[in-house]
Amino acid sequence: MGFFNRRNRDAADNHVNHVKAPKKSRHANRTYSMATRPSFGQWLKVTWLDILTFVIMGVIGLGIYEAPPAPTRSFAVTFPSDGEVVYPEFAYPLRKEIIPIWLAAFLAAIIPILAILVMQIRVRSFWDVNNGIIGLLYSLISAAVFQVFVKFLIGGLRPHFLDVCKPDISLAKNAGGYNAAGFDQIYYTREICTGDTKEINDSLESMPSGHSTAAFAGFVYLYLYLNAKLKVFSNYHPAMWKMIVIYIPILGAVLIAGALTIDEFHNWYDVVAGAIIGTVMAFSSYRMCYAAVWDWRWNHVPLNRSQACLYTHDGVELMDAMWTRKAGWGVGSSSYNDKRGDNDHGVYGSGAAGPGIPRKAVGHNQRRGDEMV
Repeated sequence: MGFFNRRNRDAADNHVNHVKAPKKSRHANRTYSMATRPSFGQWLKVTWLDILTFVIMGVIGLGIYEAPPAPTRSFAVTFPSDGEVVYPEFAYPLRKEIIPIWLAAFLAAIIPILAILVMQIRVRSFWDVNNGIIGLLYSLISAAVFQVFVKFLIGGLRPHFLDVCKPDISLAKNAGGYNAAGFDQIYYTREICTGDTKEINDSLESMPSGHSTAAFAGFVYLYLYLNAKLKVFSNYHPAMWKMIVIYIPILGAVLIAGALTIDEFHNWYDVVAGAIIGTVMAFSSYRMCYAAVWDWRWNHVPLNRSQACLYTHDGVELMDAMWTRKAGWGVGSSSYNDKRGDNDHGVYGSGAAGPGIPRKAVGHNQRRGDEMV
């Protein structure tokens, strides 16, 4: 099991025997232990549906991305009285992007993946890598498809729209529709544009920002992952460097998004909309793959697909799947391996609550977490 599995072999075997015990269950053949690394076939059995979904969503997203914008947007050009541009905020020059969309997406994927792999120097868990990367893909792909649908069906004008459109108002005479319409007949539609068709289509799909969506989907996810592994917001006083580390991804996302307002590829509200979409998908995706988002007792624990996490002190796999080795975390005590009956008061003397801090024992009936709320 090598690098991705430093768990005690006997403990892993005991757990396998434990999960195989209820053979009468029709789902028993689909259970697996997260304490050991699976074969490729075993991994594929529990992941194939996600892979298929990734492909389908990718095809849908690419198809919508390549389609021309759906709405017929009206835009003003100049006032007839003096020739002044009505909305100069859409008359900026077309500039070269500081960060191309392919680079923003690449950075939002590769940097979190590298960080997850670096964490394995101490975590050493195949299933933590699996859940971490699968969750990242959930976030990136779902956010991308969400934003291309909004671009396609709603969209908006980029700051350089008029420069790309190169409007010729004289074409409105034969264009019909909503050309030379509205108050004082100052509004037109794309029929009067004489620029490159592909650039015009792109400049009509400004909202939301794809750069911002990708950046926040990837880097907010990484922020949540690092917070869980470093236990920054938990039950002890961590070193300041840990807070700095978890906010570096957020700074990266803000810089990528902010660059779009410098090269005038997006309006500020396009950037905000993309950031919201990416952040929502990052939170949703992380919670699907890990036992909690903010609950410091569980947010580092990868979830098993075939077994519910009972949120009890016993029987939870990968309780030590973290980087931190402070305050009792990650050195055995945080795995809740303390046995009941070790003291007369029925409390635990160490663990995720910290060494020497008593913790009320969970009852012997192993109730589900949602039943104890």
